[in-house]
This record gives sequence, structure tokens and C-alpha cells, in this order.
Amino acid sequence: MKSPAHRTRDIERQAGYLKPEHCAPPPPRTGSDAMWFIRDSCGIVCGVITWLLVFYAEFVVVFVMLLPAKNLLYSLFNGVLFNGLAFLALASHARAMCTDPGAVPKGNATKEFIESLQLKPGQVVYKCPKCCSIKPDRAHHCSVCKRCIKKMDHHCPWVNNCVGENNQKYFVLFTMYIALISFHALIMVAFHFVFCFEEDWTKCSNFSPPATVILLILLCFEGLLFLIFTAVMFGTQVHSISLLPSTLSRRERWAKKSKWMNMKVVFGHPFSIAWLSPFATPDHGKADIYQYIV
Repeated sequence: MKSPAHRTRDIERQAGYLKPEHCAPPPPRTGSDAMWFIRDSCGIVCGVITWLLVFYAEFVVVFVMLLPAKNLLYSLFNGVLFNGLAFLALASHARAMCTDPGAVPKGNATKEFIESLQLKPGQVVYKCPKCCSIKPDRAHHCSVCKRCIKKMDHHCPWVNNCVGENNQKYFVLFTMYIALISFHALIMVAFHFVFCFEEDWTKCSNFSPPATVILLILLCFEGLLFLIFTAVMFGTQVHSISLLPSTLSRRERWAKKSKWMNMKVVFGHPFSIAWLSPFATPDHGKADIYQYIV
């Protein structure tokens, strides 16, 4: 009877076990491949809902709370801050959704590629039977993306994409900025309620008092819900990055790294303000090169 370690092996080092004749060579990359987008109906709906919720928060903050405010400095400061954070949140969402998370080329389990690895006795490579690929270290197959993803953490329907080595930074920034604008919106709602109770309700908003209350309560519910969700997700992601390569790789054996080095692998070398920018592609610097042989 085979041991559990042997049962987890997809393919052995001998070419006969690899069945390369069943795999067609990977298709050549064209210009259309530069845009990564997963055609999943659930993910697309979740992504659209995310943007609509941010736009709703923008509407309530700007037209219900800030424009009617008498203090111009208060309106200007909070308007610039909230809209800036909302812009960064949506930009991070777009980058997380449209960035290749680290997909392994399909059909690379060809005879030529296997022979190029120059496998030695005792060495093992892994083949994904679903996408016919030789999987590098830390790669896992995603049933939604239908690809093996390097350093896959999970598939998130809210960004309609896997979270992997190439887009984890943008996903972390997305959760952080959503948490920040949710917290900011809750603070402004609290101040606005206090102001409206002290003043005439007809003077604290351009909308009728019932409409104002309903809009603020909905924004408060949305902000509280997303603050809790994204703050927990942000903390979980940072904790996972600082300790281990990915959530799905916790049982794998890897050389220990410092927490700071793990953060640099995801956000880039060296530490800079670019860590907070969704427009800066991280430079992985001295990050480990993925190997196909274990």
C-alpha cells in the first residue's frame, strides 16, 4: 500500500508516467493575452456590486453630508480624503481583477519540457491533470480560473480573480482602502446625526428628513458591514504573508524567512511609498525563484 506522500504525487520522474503525448504544446501568447479577465458570471456580478456600493457611498457622503455643510474647510478636507481613498480602493480592485495572478502555462507537460528539466533519481515533479501543466512549487489549481496559480491564496469572487503571487499586493490594498473609507464614512455619519439633532433637519441636508435618515442608515449599515469584513480580511492577509507563503501552503516545508522579507516579496523591494500605490508593480527583488522539481 502506498504511503500518503506517494499518493499525493501526480507524476514521477520517469517519462513514461508523465504521458506527455496527451498534452498539446502551450498556445503562443498574443497581444490579446495581455488583458487578464475571468469570465465567471458570479464574479462579474460581485465585482459590479462592489463598484456600485462604493458609488453609493460617494453619493451619500458628497451630496447628503458634505455639500450641505456650512463649514467649507470641513467639507473640503473630508471630500478630498474620502474621494482619494475611494479612488485608490477602486484602482486596487481593478488591478487585482485584471492582473494575471501567476497562471502556469497550459499544456507545458510536453516531452520536450520534461526532458529539459533533467530530472535526477529521487526527484519528483507534479502534473495537474486538469490543465495538463507541470506545476511549480506552491502552485494550486483553481476550478474557477481553470488554471494552476503560483502561490495561490484563494479565489475571491469580489475581485473575480484568484489571489496569487502577482496580484496579492493589490488585493491587500483593496481591503485596506475599503476598510479606511468605511471607517471614515461611519465617523462622518455620526457627526452628521449630531449636527442634524442640534439644528433643523431641513437645513442639514438637501433632501427631505425621511430620505436623509434612510440614506444615512443604509450607509451606516454598509460601512459597518464592510469595515468588519475588510478589516478582518486585511489582518488575515498581512498575518498570512508575514508568516507563511500562502494560506493553502501552510503544510508545505519551506525555509524560514523573516516577516519583513515576506512582506517585501509581496509588496516589492525595497520598502517605499510605492507599497501603498496600486499603480506601482512590485519588484520582487531577491524573492525565491519557483522550481518545478522537489
